[in-house]
Amino acid sequence: MTTGAPPSAWERARGRARLEDPFIGWAATIAVALLALFLRLWKLGKPHVFEFDETYYAKDAWSLLNFGFEHDTTEKANDLILRGQTLSGVFKDTPEMIVHPEVGKWLIAAGIKVFGMDPFGWRVAAAVVGSLMVLVMVRLARRLTGSTFLGVLAGLLLCFDGLQFVLSRLALLDIFVAFFLLCGVHCVVADRDWHRARLARLVPAPIDSSRSWGPVRGLLFRPWLLLGGIAWGLAVGTKWEAVYPLAAFGLLVWLWSAGARRSFGVRWPILRSAVVDGVPAFVHLVLVAFVVYVASWTGWLINAHQYEEHLSATQYTHFDGGQDWPTRTEADASGLGEVTQSLRSLWYYHQDVYTFHTEFLNDSTHTYASKPSGWLLLNRPVGVAADVDIQPGTQGCHAPADSDCLRQVLLLGTPVLWWAGCLALIYAVVMWAGSRDWRFGVVVVGAASTWLPWLQYDDRPIFSFYAVITLPFLVLALVLAIGRMIGPGTGAAGRRTAGVIAAGTFFVLVLLNFAWFWPIYTDQLLTHSEWLDRIWFSRWI
Repeated sequence: MTTGAPPSAWERARGRARLEDPFIGWAATIAVALLALFLRLWKLGKPHVFEFDETYYAKDAWSLLNFGFEHDTTEKANDLILRGQTLSGVFKDTPEMIVHPEVGKWLIAAGIKVFGMDPFGWRVAAAVVGSLMVLVMVRLARRLTGSTFLGVLAGLLLCFDGLQFVLSRLALLDIFVAFFLLCGVHCVVADRDWHRARLARLVPAPIDSSRSWGPVRGLLFRPWLLLGGIAWGLAVGTKWEAVYPLAAFGLLVWLWSAGARRSFGVRWPILRSAVVDGVPAFVHLVLVAFVVYVASWTGWLINAHQYEEHLSATQYTHFDGGQDWPTRTEADASGLGEVTQSLRSLWYYHQDVYTFHTEFLNDSTHTYASKPSGWLLLNRPVGVAADVDIQPGTQGCHAPADSDCLRQVLLLGTPVLWWAGCLALIYAVVMWAGSRDWRFGVVVVGAASTWLPWLQYDDRPIFSFYAVITLPFLVLALVLAIGRMIGPGTGAAGRRTAGVIAAGTFFVLVLLNFAWFWPIYTDQLLTHSEWLDRIWFSRWI
């Protein structure tokens, strides 16, 4: 049997640009996203309470909307707001010591602006962004696999994950950082395709000179990387944890660019690409992200004098012998001097926040805190709301006379999905190392950079739902493994049929698993025994 020559770099670049019918691809994508939105909006205003850290972020968002910066609140603020009294008696005149940037809170504020300061209003932005995250998941998986079927499967798996679902129904920041991070990853993957296609157009024949660097000027502007820089700036502007994957994928962009130049004949591609690709990529990704990040603090900078007056000598400032901010006693500047003075104060504020995150909470405890080493195995889900001891005959409780009912909202991933995803992640490591399939590199780098950094902070209270930023890479590991199992479109029909059946069976298991936990994702009434049926391990209580 005669085998053809392997495809050239030009053929591979053109092949990456050819996907299945775009109309079908977009129609399927939008359908999955609308399904996700419907599920996430269902009874979104229940329970009518502040769930977990909503007590911080919803009020911060409301303060941003009314004052332009976060005000401290009174002890009775929650009760007043839930009774409909949303301003009078809620806020103090002093700024609040916040420990996360403002982007996610401004998105929460947008929902409040449209729908009002109530549970639906402060949760609706998360529902919309969580659904958009499903949309981006479909597009990214489709781009990686070239298959609309696998793209839709990835979107459905994310749609029916319990952790992503519940976070999409809460005014917490994690769903926003996960969305922007996924957008950033999609942009760098799209840039890889764009860069290779552009090289194929600019280099009509293999480069045979050892002195040639390949095209330079035609690749200085990389639009997908620019969009990626904006997305990553918004991610870091929501929570700092996005810095690690930004650095990791920035390095991956350089290595991909070097690999592309090597395939077109450039000698010493790693070193040469560091200059002609690495520098522009750094500008597009890192510098743009930095500008977006600083811009996200505009409200803080405009009101820097408030922080200089009230928060320049806190317990975080003085931790380990620190001194007051120098700007605390400086005369107010004007013009450009005011800008630089405010930026210096913002830097001192960042030092205090960093102290809070890395030192101040060390050895503190929390009921739902967990070790990050077990997050991907769902070692300790987080309860965000509970109404217990509901007696038989009240609120529709049909428990036996010697028992009771309860309602709970639990931040728990769909177990079948996460546990299978862990196995698929191991497979991804093997495939990236063994077959050098770059797509598995996206999975491994993404999972490692979003999960492993947390291991250095396990001496302070951190929570398993932070792993929502790792979840997309578990999903990608699964769909890439399923794609390998199904095989190429030219493969044996029997193998492809068996692969599709196996993929469908797995999805049904995930769907049934999600449905089983639906009551504790959505605050449904359960008898005590029904609740225990869903609490599979003692650490889930």
